Amino acid sequence: MPEFHSATLLAFDFGLRRIGVAVGQTVTHSARPLTTLISGDDGPDWLAIERLIDDWRPDVLLVGLPLSSDGSESDQCRAARGFAAELGDYDIPVQLIDEHLTSAAATDLLREARRRGDRQNRVRKGDIDAVSAALIAEQWLNERDLGHN
Repeated sequence: MPEFHSATLLAFDFGLRRIGVAVGQTVTHSARPLTTLISGDDGPDWLAIERLIDDWRPDVLLVGLPLSSDGSESDQCRAARGFAAELGDYDIPVQLIDEHLTSAAATDLLREARRRGDRQNRVRKGDIDAVSAALIAEQWLNERDLGHN
């Protein structure tokens, strides 16, 4: 894994209908949801992705890989790998991160925020995707920390 001492990252929770996007920072060791992009019949909204890359100038791109609990790959995994390969055209390092259960964790976080009154709106799929992307970024940040101990 390449070293990133001070880096900005964009994380993607890839889906065939929606792609959650989050931004993270190694300096603050934090990540936050940015947006959810719609993925249509023609695939991802590459213009929106390019705008995000231009705006944030990330040092690394992360793509969640939805492995099954037994570690096997599904059609969704192959699609995520294809998306990651296309992101490689931006000449920014791309890393795949096992995102097993991030959607469930994101749903729980959003529901808890609503229960506490921190969030007024109902939990929507697009919100879940963006929070899932933030969890993918946080997982990458945490794995880096563990690797330096």
